[in-house]
Amino acid sequence: MVDIPNFRKVGEFMPEVIVRKGEPIDRALKRLKSKLDAEGLMDEVRRLRAFETPTQRSRRKAKNNAKRAKMKIRFNFNPVS
Repeated sequence: MVDIPNFRKVGEFMPEVIVRKGEPIDRALKRLKSKLDAEGLMDEVRRLRAFETPTQRSRRKAKNNAKRAKMKIRFNFNPVS
């Protein structure tokens, strides 16, 4: 396991899933995975696992900005009638 200092701020909670009575474990794991994906926790862990060069950092940020702009255009598009 990788020890990541300042990974989460003090007081923030980790996502948790309570397994319901009679619920299969794989379904509970799927719910946990969806919570982790929604928070971007696993992406952050993968990103911080190894050193990121400045070039990699700028490429990652450019890619994220392009994706954000694309989604903004997609959901804010108002055709003139």
